[in-house]
Amino acid sequence: QVQLVESGGGLVQPGGSLRLSCAASGSILSINVMGWYREPPGKQRELVATILTGGSTNYADSVKGRFTISRDNAKNTVYLQMNNLKPEDTALYYCHAELQSGFGMAYRDRWGQGTQVTVSS
Repeated sequence: QVQLVESGGGLVQPGGSLRLSCAASGSILSINVMGWYREPPGKQRELVATILTGGSTNYADSVKGRFTISRDNAKNTVYLQMNNLKPEDTALYYCHAELQSGFGMAYRDRWGQGTQVTVSS
């Protein structure tokens, strides 16, 4: 059984910063891509940022220059540093990992339970 547990969400004023963390635990042999997605109120889930095992990153245009994704492969943990937050960043943020639980098993998508980020004055 695999779990992804997020932390670090909360309420912040415009221009402020937050750091999200997501730790994967359980039966994990290998993790390919890890990333963050978000669901703004009344909208569909959208990509925020992803990072491969080797460190290659990809960002949504709306967060480039403000958000930084990183990961600690030894800890199976991914982080999202969010700076200069805007009200439009308000959303439920989900951690994602594409991982393999054992030898010969297919890589599967796993999701965290979500952590709320609210940007408001």
